[in-house]
Amino acid sequence: MAFKGEKNFSHRSADKVGVLLVNLGTPEAPTAKALRKYLAQFLSDPRVVEIPKLIWMLILHGIILRVRPSKSAEAYKEVWTEDGSPLMLHSLAQTQAIREKLRAEYGNNVMVELAMRYGEPSVSNTLDQMMAESCRKLVVLPLYPQYSGSTTASVFDDLAADFTQRRWLPSFRFISSYHTNPAYINALAQSIQQHWAEHGRCDKLVFSFHGVPQHFLHSGDPYHCQCHVTVRLLAEQLGLNQDEYLTCFQSRFGKAEWLKPYLDATMKSLPNEGVKSVQVVCPGFSSDCLETLEEIAGENKEYFMEAGGERFEYIPALNSRSEHIEALIGLINEEAGAWFDGLSESVEKVEREQRYSSHKYNQKNK
Repeated sequence: MAFKGEKNFSHRSADKVGVLLVNLGTPEAPTAKALRKYLAQFLSDPRVVEIPKLIWMLILHGIILRVRPSKSAEAYKEVWTEDGSPLMLHSLAQTQAIREKLRAEYGNNVMVELAMRYGEPSVSNTLDQMMAESCRKLVVLPLYPQYSGSTTASVFDDLAADFTQRRWLPSFRFISSYHTNPAYINALAQSIQQHWAEHGRCDKLVFSFHGVPQHFLHSGDPYHCQCHVTVRLLAEQLGLNQDEYLTCFQSRFGKAEWLKPYLDATMKSLPNEGVKSVQVVCPGFSSDCLETLEEIAGENKEYFMEAGGERFEYIPALNSRSEHIEALIGLINEEAGAWFDGLSESVEKVEREQRYSSHKYNQKNK
């Protein structure tokens, strides 16, 4: 087996610290062709669909990829912008903001790059670029606050698969969750409070998280519990009573039972229970995307209003809000602070070696 090496390696290159942000991914365009490619990769991941591979591949390629891409493309068209996918745009803005702040503090030997678990830029291609630029220490931050095997662990699988093919591995740290991080909770609370200050409050504040199959919970996945812990901490910081908020789960797929209560069913039932106004926030999404903009602000708003609701508001994801960027930088510093502190020593070492080499060359050629 031929392992990946670095063709232009030089001992004179200063070691760099790399930060790799990883989000879910997005199709290249809101078209059936692009969605077919994206969904084929996404739904082929055994972390996402835990069905025996042979059976699932027959279902996926025989039915789902023949029907779903065109339907998904129509949904993506609802949220697509002139500059592309909202998830990509927000993720790039987060990456740039973190890069600028870390480099302002620690210098240009800090690298901050973005990769997508599905689609481009891929984890493997991004690592190729980072390693070629002398990334010797790497901290990976999947942009999923709550851990799930179907998201966070899938990112690790992708990294591990790449590392098994690489000759030289960087020192490595992986942030598996940050659902209780005080700065993250504070950023969420501030975004909600700002929305209340501008628009007032509703009868209920609904926290909506992406759903996963119920059997994940019974198999030991901590996602369900971590979602509820995040909500409890947020409710405490916001001073909410138990009757002022709800926790729901969205985006279920297939016929199996998923985490409950389901958001769509809840939106259809609340008006009959006397709840005429709701505000929905999605603490598990670091960036606005199809699931927040089309499913929440579009589809579920319709369910609520058609059932007799009078006011529905979606509170945007944290995206590149300054409090969010500071929270993510805090997480990175917790893992890699000592690495950053050592960057100046690394630069000085390279400069000494370069001066020594230059001195030896001049002595030899006198």
